[in-house]
Amino acid sequence: MRIDSHFHLWRPARGDYGWLTPAAGSLYRDHEPDEFAPLLAAHGIDAAILVQAAPSAAETEFLLAHAELHPWIAGVVGWTDMAAGDAPARIAALAGTPKLLGLRPMLQDLSDPAWILDDRIRPALQAMARHGLVFDALVRAAQLPAIRVLAARHPDLSIVLDHFGKPQIGDAPGSAWMDAISALADAPNVAVKFSGLLTESPAGADATTLAPFFDHVVRRFGAGRMIWGSDWPVLTMAGTYADWLAISHALLAPFGSGARKAILGANAARIYKI
Repeated sequence: MRIDSHFHLWRPARGDYGWLTPAAGSLYRDHEPDEFAPLLAAHGIDAAILVQAAPSAAETEFLLAHAELHPWIAGVVGWTDMAAGDAPARIAALAGTPKLLGLRPMLQDLSDPAWILDDRIRPALQAMARHGLVFDALVRAAQLPAIRVLAARHPDLSIVLDHFGKPQIGDAPGSAWMDAISALADAPNVAVKFSGLLTESPAGADATTLAPFFDHVVRRFGAGRMIWGSDWPVLTMAGTYADWLAISHALLAPFGSGARKAILGANAARIYKI
């Protein structure tokens, strides 16, 4: 099974998306299942994981409703207020919802890079581990050390790092990002999404541009802990679905068929329990 582990749907008129304004250009419109499903079919992808894009319980319910209507949506990575006193109860309720696979606090938008390590959050993280939910880590490079501490504190929590930790992609990987990735890879409960890289890259980026970043991550994590995703429709700000697949296949070309199948679907199925 081939799985796109990371895509979004939204309707700006719902009011969930504070970051989504007319300045976002073509992203500032409805993105619906009927637009995305043909892309999957055209490229032989069997299923996809729908990921939250707003710090809103209402948006998570909206996404779960989509997932119930469309069998090709394998599940949802949603959101809940992890600092709330009743967060463990909310997480237990969400865990009982068909197709809820994980949760993603929007850490990249927080001023405190160590917010996730606050003692107030610990009960929510323990509840996630108890219910077998995946923690998607949406962070920037400066927040990677906190995710390493998180992984050590909660060894039973499955953590997936989104978008390689959003490195600044230019001439060469920075040493701080490389060191943080290496440290994070030492935690066996952490996997990484091979996604969201074109939008962190200069215009015209190709497989050659991304190769030093990809090579470092796959060397440290191995093919067994890497998960492919598109980050559609954010992807479209930098390229098409076909563009990203072509770059991905070029980077994966040196690998054997087993490793390619793992990265393009089997790892997602295992880690998200699809």
